[in-house]
Amino acid sequence: MKANIHPTYDIATITCACGSVIHTRATKKAIRVEICSQCHPFFTGAKKFVDTAGRIERFNKRYAKGK
Repeated sequence: MKANIHPTYDIATITCACGSVIHTRATKKAIRVEICSQCHPFFTGAKKFVDTAGRIERFNKRYAKGK
């Protein structure tokens, strides 16, 4: 194997949008994520819709039954 071709593997900080911080090792020093295991609906059991650009409202408006 060639010497000195691999990136450095240092301690990294992963920060979630909910505020939780996880320390691990990676090639980047800081990583930002939107959803982690502490706030993801699958792991928490809470129903939470992550609506991007009003898609749920557009769907409901488009397919609303004759109200």
